[in-house]
Amino acid sequence: MVCSAKMSLLCAPATGAALSSALFLRRRREVIPSSTITVLPVTPSAFVRINPSRLRRRPIAAAFGGPVLQDACATALVVGGAYALVSTFDNLTRRNIIEQNLSRKLVHILSGLLFLASWPIFSTSAGARYFASLVPSLNCLRLVLNGLSFTTDEGLTKSVSRLGKPEELLKGPLYYVLVLILCAILFWRESPVGMISLAMMCGGDVVGIADIMGRRFGSVKIPYNPEKSLAGSISMFLFGFLVSIGMLYYFVALGYIQLEWVPTVERVALVAFVATLVESLPNRIVDDNISVPLASMVTSFLVFGY
Repeated sequence: MVCSAKMSLLCAPATGAALSSALFLRRRREVIPSSTITVLPVTPSAFVRINPSRLRRRPIAAAFGGPVLQDACATALVVGGAYALVSTFDNLTRRNIIEQNLSRKLVHILSGLLFLASWPIFSTSAGARYFASLVPSLNCLRLVLNGLSFTTDEGLTKSVSRLGKPEELLKGPLYYVLVLILCAILFWRESPVGMISLAMMCGGDVVGIADIMGRRFGSVKIPYNPEKSLAGSISMFLFGFLVSIGMLYYFVALGYIQLEWVPTVERVALVAFVATLVESLPNRIVDDNISVPLASMVTSFLVFGY
């Protein structure tokens, strides 16, 4: 009996502790449902060693994988296209398929319009316009080097000059690429001013459509300038107007600008009229590659306001 009492006394604390632990665990289960507890298995693959140098290189790689890479690829693509355009017409001229004068006019018309049409392939970053301006800048460098006879490129000289002389590259063709650079940097895709200016210079300039139509069908001369024909001026107005409207529609459709078409058509017609009038003046001082886009820029800025 004594032993039984002693055993009961010795076991009582242990039994009480066990009951207290069981009661505690029961209350814990009631407070925290078992469905909310998730045990994740620990595997060796969960422990990954991270190289700090790789983390430092990620922002640079991400930057070059975004707008910079897109603009660099777009620049290379447009440069290659411009070179292919000039080479194609140079080969056509060498094979006597087309005349040199016609080849020069077509290069003048197409190169600027294709450059303008390539703007959407560049990114939306602030530096995209500068990447795009590299294309005419490289052509500008080629013209200067060949015009000063530091290098010799007969194909380039024949494709863009009237008489095939290197010094001609420093006049009209050089002014032409400078206008391309100016429109890309100043106006870009946010303003119709640059689009209309390039369209008038390329599609309706005297060395383009107006010259072709004027020489073939221009029997009636302008009274204040016998060197210019009425057919050439009318052709410049029509083609410059149509190309300008087409380019504006192109950028509107891609969402870069928003225009109301009825007043836009009236404004573009006014710009085309002013540019045609300036081109028809008996001016031997200022090249048409400067006067026509400059008149288009000023008029477009006044009528569009941006």
